Amino acid sequence: MWISTTSTRRRTVGRLLLILLIIAAVVLVWMAFKPSTWKRNQQVGAAQAPKQVKGPDDDEEFLWTIEKNRFKQRRAQEEAMREEEERLKRARERYRKPGETSGTTSEDESGTPDGAPDTNDKQ
Repeated sequence: MWISTTSTRRRTVGRLLLILLIIAAVVLVWMAFKPSTWKRNQQVGAAQAPKQVKGPDDDEEFLWTIEKNRFKQRRAQEEAMREEEERLKRARERYRKPGETSGTTSEDESGTPDGAPDTNDKQ
């Protein structure tokens, strides 16, 4: 009996394709999970455990210390400004003339505001 060559060729080609796909899948799985990657994963896990500080900007404690020092400096400057304002306020009160009020207009001895013509002066 005569057997069709096209159907045998199709079966053979199909089997070859199936074998090639299986081989390709095995190679890809092997490349992804071969034993050398096991060691690399263990090394990566071990390297991540101790966090290495490479510079001062990586060190959280160093950055916190800088921030704390800046805060203290700002507070000290604010306190110094408050003390200076209080000192100036006490000095103004101490050297103010007895008849003056704490207003902003200053008067000279004749009782007229600064810059106003003095009518008591004789020429």
